[in-house]
Amino acid sequence: MPRWKALPDELDPQVKEFTTQLRRLVDRGGLSVAALSDRTGYSRTSWERYLGGRLLAPKGAIVALAEVTGTDPVHLTTMWELAERAWSRSEMRHDMTMEAIRISRARAALGEFGAPPATSATGAGGKPPRRAAASVATPGIAGPAGVSPTIPPQPAAPDADRRDRGGAGGRGPAVPREPMPPGGDRRRRLTMFLAGVVGVAVIVAGVLFLTGDGDHGKRNQGTGTSATPSATAGTGLPAGVKCAGAGCTGKDAEAMGCSGDLVTTAKTAAVGAVTLEVRYSRTCGAAWGRITGAARGDSVRVTAGTVTERGDITATGDTIAYTPMVAVKDAAAAKACATLASGPAGCTS
Repeated sequence: MPRWKALPDELDPQVKEFTTQLRRLVDRGGLSVAALSDRTGYSRTSWERYLGGRLLAPKGAIVALAEVTGTDPVHLTTMWELAERAWSRSEMRHDMTMEAIRISRARAALGEFGAPPATSATGAGGKPPRRAAASVATPGIAGPAGVSPTIPPQPAAPDADRRDRGGAGGRGPAVPREPMPPGGDRRRRLTMFLAGVVGVAVIVAGVLFLTGDGDHGKRNQGTGTSATPSATAGTGLPAGVKCAGAGCTGKDAEAMGCSGDLVTTAKTAAVGAVTLEVRYSRTCGAAWGRITGAARGDSVRVTAGTVTERGDITATGDTIAYTPMVAVKDAAAAKACATLASGPAGCTS
């Protein structure tokens, strides 16, 4: 049975090529996913998603993989940048498609509020319907709701009486009255106005969504994108970073958010079969020591000035150990040393 499952057919060709290259590096290094997680600091679940094409690995994971497999990080990072652009384009196309679907659904829903059927202008027998009694008003005098003030309301009269007003009955000619718009007309106009307002609001919201910050499609680090964390309001630190400088001394780098994309290997040395490193985070202003390929009883120390922190491997089967952090102004101020249970000892220069 092959080790890797086939990559999804809908995956962008650029992303598929990059993911295939990652698989080759892991195979060449003879690494299991568990060993890869131990040596890079990224979880086993994350690596399964990266290597399965379900998530694009962040830049920090790629740099860590290059270190573990002895690969030139420059070439691997170049391939990652091309894959990251392709991934972003795919996300943008997906967002635009979903937004178009939402707008179409909104327009279809608005169609349910269409205008009621128009009423006939004539009543039974072809005669025009009688108008309401109080449909007009004089200027300055409040009339029925929705009617422009014009002349005083006139009492309703039979058709014969209205014909007599211009005859010899002594009555003056009837005063013409303005017809009041039927209630259906008012409802129709109100419905059309509200539908127009809602439609404009939906379209404006869609435009703002599509023309917003480009990082919107690259939602967060938890989804495997490589966007730089935004600054936390009021602290000046990136989101997720919980300490800086002296506040980091004695604390765990991963728990304080100082690892991942924010860390680099500043110094390295070989002590027997063990790799000794000084890990440094400029953002946190701190460094710590790490040993990999180690065994039970091996220990690592990091020193900056008069402060020393230590980490040990105490469980059988563990191969990696970290020290707590020490505050430093730059990576050169930190020195790491390892002492192996088998006897050898050494430090970074």
